[in-house]
Amino acid sequence: MKKIKLSLFVKVLIAIACGSLLGLVAPEFLVRLLKTFNVLFAQLLKFIVPLLVLGLVTPAIANVGKGAGKMLLFVVGAAYVSTVCAGLFSYLCTSTAFPHYLTPGELSTEAVAAKTFAPYIDMKIPPLCDMLTALVLSFMFGIGMIYIKAPGLKKAFDEFGEIIKLVIEKVIIPLLPWYIFSMICEMSAKGVIDVVLGSGVKIIFTGVILSILFLVVQYIIAGVIARKNPFKCLWNMLPAYLTGFSICSSAAVIPVTSQCSQKNGVSEDIINFTIPLCSNVHMCGSTIKLAATAIAVAYITGTPIPFAVYLNFVLMQAVATVASPGVMGGVLMASVGLLESIMGFSPEQTALLMTIYLALDGYGPACNVTGDGAIALIMEKLFGKKK
Repeated sequence: MKKIKLSLFVKVLIAIACGSLLGLVAPEFLVRLLKTFNVLFAQLLKFIVPLLVLGLVTPAIANVGKGAGKMLLFVVGAAYVSTVCAGLFSYLCTSTAFPHYLTPGELSTEAVAAKTFAPYIDMKIPPLCDMLTALVLSFMFGIGMIYIKAPGLKKAFDEFGEIIKLVIEKVIIPLLPWYIFSMICEMSAKGVIDVVLGSGVKIIFTGVILSILFLVVQYIIAGVIARKNPFKCLWNMLPAYLTGFSICSSAAVIPVTSQCSQKNGVSEDIINFTIPLCSNVHMCGSTIKLAATAIAVAYITGTPIPFAVYLNFVLMQAVATVASPGVMGGVLMASVGLLESIMGFSPEQTALLMTIYLALDGYGPACNVTGDGAIALIMEKLFGKKK
């Protein structure tokens, strides 16, 4: 019989269920052993994330710069503004909504300090550079390769990026369910798992609602600019949304998104340019999902995020996720370093965020690809007659 392959979503659900049950009966030595794995994996993750930015964002910037023109700048600019606005929209809505059904500080240090489990080994793996340094280097090398046309350096970064993708796909992603399993097991042993699961459902439901509302806003703006019925255009994009929700990939939905955009009257030339480009630079849905989860985790752990700090985070995160669709879980991986360096997340907060973020992965990519259709509508109005 062929080997049965489970999706990451199913593996995460299994990890949550098994970790919750095992934590109720596991002896202390086993919980400490799992804690050791958790700590070591967190260090590995912290080490690899700046390299991910260097290996993926640098060649992405160099590729976007090829044949740069007015339309290219408009598409990339619109995608960036949309991604940043999605993050701000999520912050404003969740900051208003969460106090009504989440309890501040219910997972604070004081709430879980009654019982702690120390790892057997606490080894540090210092990253080669921090996230901000990696982003600056990516821009420096990426833009530099555009101007001096350095094929050797470009090839080196492309190959470096392939190595990073291989590490993410073959090591980090397969171990993520075990990372979540170890964290959930520890929380269950501490007696706070009911809070985690109860809050997680509310956070996920909030993220889904916000992503749909943001799409409505996007298509109203696109409809006004393109002089088309926004709700009819949004309805035409439903197959792309459902496909993105089911396969959890922006890049893999490009053919469906293109067909839906044709129904909205976008020309083939505009579609062939805009949709593939947006699948790599337009991360509005994933940003809403990440932002809602991060704000909720900060809220329930008693560390609220000031707006100025969050604004810094979302401006940098929109850049860091440029090439993330090329890697499964790429948006999350590219944002981990920023969560810790800018918003001050602890490894425990990051692990909790990952658990909730991955528990329902599909609505982020679904919003991404549907939003690509809105940008295509605007580009058709601005450049359709000049193709």
